[in-house]
Amino acid sequence: MDLMLNFSNVYNMPTKKIKFIDCKNIRETNMYCTETAQNEIKDKLTKYSPKGIHFIDSGNYHYLTTFFTQKIKIPYSLILFDFHNDMQNAIFDNMISCGNWAKELLEKDQNLHQLFLIGPSQNTINAIHTKNQDKVISISIENIQTPNNSCDVVASKLRKFDSNFPTYLSIDKDVLSEKYARTNWNQGQMSLVTLKKFLSFFLKKSKIIGVDICGENSYDEPLSRKIIDEKINKQTDVDLYNFIKSKIN
Repeated sequence: MDLMLNFSNVYNMPTKKIKFIDCKNIRETNMYCTETAQNEIKDKLTKYSPKGIHFIDSGNYHYLTTFFTQKIKIPYSLILFDFHNDMQNAIFDNMISCGNWAKELLEKDQNLHQLFLIGPSQNTINAIHTKNQDKVISISIENIQTPNNSCDVVASKLRKFDSNFPTYLSIDKDVLSEKYARTNWNQGQMSLVTLKKFLSFFLKKSKIIGVDICGENSYDEPLSRKIIDEKINKQTDVDLYNFIKSKIN
């Protein structure tokens, strides 16, 4: 089932077919999620599988990806589109955050076979230091945009994708330029066309378990800016939703 988990007052339902899950009353979830809050969220997600397209609010809640991947009981690959590496060291014990969830997943989920990280700067990729780092295959924005050899570099990395395993896709819209998304974090330079080309590759190559999308704008920005930002995000959400649905149905 397609889901939307809402933790703030940003409400951009791409389609009426999506099940809305109101999480605004769950405390201790913004950027860092306490063990108590994790249990509350997991309780709300008990009857839902990873299957479907899930909208999970702003990048502050990107750690929700793990709440879906924890339900995957077979070896799988994670394709992560993000301008950040989300593999920082944990600051607090028993907490997962938007900055460390991918590292936690990489180090603790034995079913994770490969993790493709697509869209950060090369400096951000170089800053990754984690167990099982050999499972990470990264494609930087420099790899994508460098003239002459970019196609060869990207193609060589994509050839490492093991299509024998099913795939979970996670998209943070902060990987996109501000033309296509307005988020509450610093953003990358990827175009929506480029993102769709990558998605097409993985959608064709493997069985898709599920998809999540985050990267909404800040809930407390000025109203004049909020109206513009939400309109841009809504357009991209609808576009991505329809595009992915057309490929997996």
